[in-house]
Amino acid sequence: MVQIFRFSLNSIKKPARSHMRGNIFLDSLRLTVKGGHGGNGLPRYGGVGGQGGCIYCVAKEGVTLRNVVQRYGEKRVNASNGEDSSKHRLLGRRGVDEEVVVPVGVQIYDDHGQLLGDLNDSDASCIVAVGGMGGCSGTSFLGKPGENRVINLDLKLIADVGLVGFPNAGKSTFLKAISNAKPKIGSYPFTTIRPQIGTVQYADLRSITIADLPGLIEGAHANFGMGHKFLKHIERTRLLLFIVDITGFRLSPKHERRDFLQNIYALNKELELYDKTLVGKPSVLLINKMDLPEAKDIFNSNKPFIKDLTLKLNECPENIKPEKLLKFEAFIPISAKDSVRINHVKEKVRLVLDDLAAKEQVTDATVLRERLANEIGERGPRVI
Repeated sequence: MVQIFRFSLNSIKKPARSHMRGNIFLDSLRLTVKGGHGGNGLPRYGGVGGQGGCIYCVAKEGVTLRNVVQRYGEKRVNASNGEDSSKHRLLGRRGVDEEVVVPVGVQIYDDHGQLLGDLNDSDASCIVAVGGMGGCSGTSFLGKPGENRVINLDLKLIADVGLVGFPNAGKSTFLKAISNAKPKIGSYPFTTIRPQIGTVQYADLRSITIADLPGLIEGAHANFGMGHKFLKHIERTRLLLFIVDITGFRLSPKHERRDFLQNIYALNKELELYDKTLVGKPSVLLINKMDLPEAKDIFNSNKPFIKDLTLKLNECPENIKPEKLLKFEAFIPISAKDSVRINHVKEKVRLVLDDLAAKEQVTDATVLRERLANEIGERGPRVI
């Protein structure tokens, strides 16, 4: 009776935990790819076997890495083999190529870490496994095996703006207020466990994409917490939007509580340790939760230090003191629940992005003129 009872308990399937269910966001995937084997030649007639099929990765909008998993359940991709030569068809047919459709923004690496392709645009493609050569006189009429390797698909989200902040700073609430996104919102850290992308629409039909990424923690540069899963996604954003809680932040009782200025330094330090070039990205600082009773006094007393972060740098703990400080295009006190302040942020973000685009166009024009001058030379006055 006891054994039957135990069996009945074991047979009850427990529902998977929410963070282990199949709908979690995938930003990396490992695949084994194998090009087709070349067909054999026909020595008697000098026939040549068909080349094995190749495997390509092609980027498409609206595709996710989960779609790739659904198509290739065993995470193995094989191209078809080339046709053997025969007396009826001396030149064997080529094997059929296999296209692996991947999301836009995927970087493809081999198992040694070498970059094979960076697919930033729709319909961009790269070859990841070459088919084997068909059998001919140079191969003793034996077909060659196709390339067999392991590749890693690493997705980095492409968005105009990336939200950067510690857990519970109000990023999800802000994204919901400023865009059409519907992120999960809660009054506890790590509400966001996967990236959310919202689109900000303007009256003149201009749109800007904003990515809310999982909360950053100290040590993320060394891959603590969500670490590199967070940091890699901000590499392709054009503007960083930092959000800090005016009352400060404490991750847990084991961690030290830091005021909002120290949190700015800590965020600065994490980006610097991960990739120094991120510190040079255009940035805007949002000081959130200004609707709290004590917020106004804290903000007014610290306003000079926000304008010039160097003034408090000497008092910053050594473990979070950055070598190079961020340069904010603007700092804006907000409450994510205040629609007037949110609209002000919308206009400021657009203005900064437009200024960046204008500078890029000027740079491109200057480079083009220099290139033309080098190619055709500077022409002097025409002599008649």
